[in-house]
Amino acid sequence: MKFDKTELAPGLYFVGVPIGTARDITLRALDTLASADLLAAEDTRSLRRLMEIHGVPLDGRKVLALHDHSGTSVQERLIAAIREGKSVAYASEAGMPLIADPGFELSRAAAEAGVMQTCAPGPSAVLTALALGALPTDAFFFAGFLPNSKSARIAALEKLRDVPGTLVFYESPKRLGAMLRDAATALGAGRKAAMCRELTKKFEEIQRGTLENLAELYQAKAPKGEVVVLIDRSRSDSVNHLDLETDLQRALTEMSMRDAVDLVAQAHGLPRRQVYQAALALGKG
Repeated sequence: MKFDKTELAPGLYFVGVPIGTARDITLRALDTLASADLLAAEDTRSLRRLMEIHGVPLDGRKVLALHDHSGTSVQERLIAAIREGKSVAYASEAGMPLIADPGFELSRAAAEAGVMQTCAPGPSAVLTALALGALPTDAFFFAGFLPNSKSARIAALEKLRDVPGTLVFYESPKRLGAMLRDAATALGAGRKAAMCRELTKKFEEIQRGTLENLAELYQAKAPKGEVVVLIDRSRSDSVNHLDLETDLQRALTEMSMRDAVDLVAQAHGLPRRQVYQAALALGKG
């Protein structure tokens, strides 16, 4: 792919790179990678390979690693280089820099130092998933990766229950089933969702359904590859609390609290914990 090597002004250049298919890179991104005095990357091997695919030579330039365990020394070195009149290009392992990416700290350091920053934008797993998930895109909230532990994950999800937009998460394929089960518990089993896997790659896959359906699908076997999960906004604003209490009271006369809560939560499309709290309140009354 053709690129132009030009003289860049001193500053920090964030470069968007492909999330799967190497040809998704932009011409401006290639120009920037070819022209920068100094290169930095979350994954140096990935960047070297991308440049090799597109015929962009290193010409003796080093590629510095900047990741979660780099500390501040690399950031300081890059900012110092800019102050000396150099141009620095930084690329994430995949997609747009700073989105669930250690480049944020570099950006903040550059802002505090008062040096020029710009971006050659590129692919984004978040936006690609939204384009394919068949869920509303008028408003969305990117929540990154959820906590590892079940209790912390459910607590984090409950804080997002009333966000008036589609929720977007990155998730490990090994934790996908557990994450979807916890989302069904915290947000409601009937909420619409989409699992987007290996976006732009050969085995790209989109699975759509309710949280309950998707949790069952991935409970036994974890998928392979990179995963983005989309969850629809809450549709329970118009819940009639009197109807909820009536249904709970009727169910509690015929079955255990656990079964009653499960039944009513599913019928109303509400998070199980919310219905459980309502059942406890009825008991106290």
